[in-house]
Amino acid sequence: MTQFPAMTIGVVTKHELHEAAPVLADLERWLAARGVAMWWATEAAALLPAGDRQVVDRAALVSRVDLVLVLGGDGTLLAMADQIASAERDVPILGVNYGSLGFLTEIRREELYEALTAVLAGRVALDERMMLAADTARADGTSDRHLVLNDVVFTRTALSRLIALDVWVGDQFVTTVKADGLIVASPTGSTAYNLAAGGPIIHPVMDAIVLTPIAAHTLTNRPIVLPASREVRVEPAASNDGAEVYATFDGQSGFPLHAGDHVAIRRAARPLRLVRATGRSYFEVLAEKLSWGGTVRRS
Repeated sequence: MTQFPAMTIGVVTKHELHEAAPVLADLERWLAARGVAMWWATEAAALLPAGDRQVVDRAALVSRVDLVLVLGGDGTLLAMADQIASAERDVPILGVNYGSLGFLTEIRREELYEALTAVLAGRVALDERMMLAADTARADGTSDRHLVLNDVVFTRTALSRLIALDVWVGDQFVTTVKADGLIVASPTGSTAYNLAAGGPIIHPVMDAIVLTPIAAHTLTNRPIVLPASREVRVEPAASNDGAEVYATFDGQSGFPLHAGDHVAIRRAARPLRLVRATGRSYFEVLAEKLSWGGTVRRS
């Protein structure tokens, strides 16, 4: 269990999440009554009546708090994971689901105060989730880095034909994937786009990276699970014939790749920490989100 000394909580919401406004007002009173200091992300504060509160943007918020409370869907949590990783901080996230599925924001709305009570009492566990570092090197000599929790996805543009991607693992060439695209996912991301594309579910504590083709032209192009210690390099193949390739990072940002560009993906130096405040196991969450049948047996 984890104790949070001198608790300061940052509150982040999905943009224009007006349905959360009454909850935010009640949350502000509840935390203040317990002496908890608060910082509000700009979009969360915009949902509240005018008042004397500490408001900053998301990037500044992560350096001021001990815990980030996210009210929204998995996309909002992914955006905060990027902010925390970019700031090189180990701030945990507690995600409350206001989205449609919510593998990451798994706390139900009615469980909010139960979860916060457990946090303040130090009765919670932290799940460490492996993140991926994706370094893009371009033919013109420029480069950049993205830190992602779920995946790096290579796809064709709306008007492109099938794309061809050369894939390397370490210094070994693996294959040229001819498909609508390719997903390089972490264990956490295995239940995101990877799952929809027919890839395997990987338990989040596993140290692995999964490569899943999207609608492969060849049926023998199958998902591959790799040790996370290996670097994966993806680049547009010479046989791509000018088809446009687009790289997307956690569904939050992206850009086109051209001949001579490549993206090298490896395990990031820091994991993300997620608060697990409920009594549900990982498999119970899977069963709930995926509507698996049967009854969960408890010993």
